[in-house]
Amino acid sequence: MSDTLEKAMNFFDACETGKGWEACKLYCHPGATFSAQAGAIADINDLEGYTEWMKNLLTPIPDGRYELKSFSEDESRQCVTAFAVFHGTQTGPGGPGEPTGKTIEADYVYAIQFEGDLIKHLTKIWNDTISLEQLGWV
Repeated sequence: MSDTLEKAMNFFDACETGKGWEACKLYCHPGATFSAQAGAIADINDLEGYTEWMKNLLTPIPDGRYELKSFSEDESRQCVTAFAVFHGTQTGPGGPGEPTGKTIEADYVYAIQFEGDLIKHLTKIWNDTISLEQLGWV
C-alpha cells in the first residue's frame, strides 16, 4: 500500500467512525476544502466542518458504521476514491425529532484529492434525499 493510500485510509476511518477534526487534521492541509451536491451538507465547505458533522451524526445514529466496498488510488492525479455503504439506526437523540428507530443503508463515494503528502480537498457523492427518507427525517 502506498503512503498516500495509507494516509487516505487512516483519514477515512477516523472520519467515518466519528473521531472528528482532532483526529482527521493529521492527514489534511490547514483549510482543506469540502464539497458535495447534497442539501443536507450543502453549507459545509471545509473538511473540518465535514468531519465534525460526521462526528455529530453518530449521536442520533450511535451504531453508525461503514462497509467499505472499494478503495483505490490514481497516482497520476493524486486522487484516492472510496466507495462505501453507511449503515445505522436512529435510536439516539438528535436529528429533526424523536428517534425513529428506522435504519439507513446509504451508498456514497469520496474523491480525496491530495497535494503532496496531505489532503487538500474531499468531494462526497451521496444521495441525501434517499438517506433522509430512510430515516424518516423528511
